[in-house]
Amino acid sequence: MDDLLLNWEQKAQEQQKTNKQFLQKLQTKRGRGVEKLLPDMHDEAFSHVDCLKCANCCKTISPRFKMPDIKRISKYLGMKESAFIDQYLRMDDDGDYVVKFSPCPFLDADNYCSIYDARPGDCENYPYTDSFDFIKRPNITYLNSTICPAVYYVLDKLKKVTKL
Repeated sequence: MDDLLLNWEQKAQEQQKTNKQFLQKLQTKRGRGVEKLLPDMHDEAFSHVDCLKCANCCKTISPRFKMPDIKRISKYLGMKESAFIDQYLRMDDDGDYVVKFSPCPFLDADNYCSIYDARPGDCENYPYTDSFDFIKRPNITYLNSTICPAVYYVLDKLKKVTKL
């Protein structure tokens, strides 16, 4: 494992203020162009991070379930959409469907997803370390840096290569 990831959770907590300030600086003109670095940093991070050993995202936060996700997953499970919603989902404060409880009800004991082939788009794209969303949504990236070691890794690498 890369030394950067040793005790990453503790480091992420300790660096919260610094990371939040850095992400805010990325929103300025000086932060433009940084998104071009993300795909390579994403690949590098995931050469060190094994999601199946972690699954913090599935254990602590919920994806948003959009209607296309609900239709696809309920069909995959052989359920009516309304039954799927009643059994697994609730509406959050933002008006999005999310799982009722954590950990995700579709997370198996071995950290595999029981609906992986039909999983929500948020799960498929998480943790956004290879896309502009990483920079465009600083509050979510900031939160994700305390949940996902790959986000912490990319954020730390970005801080080192930029002059912000």
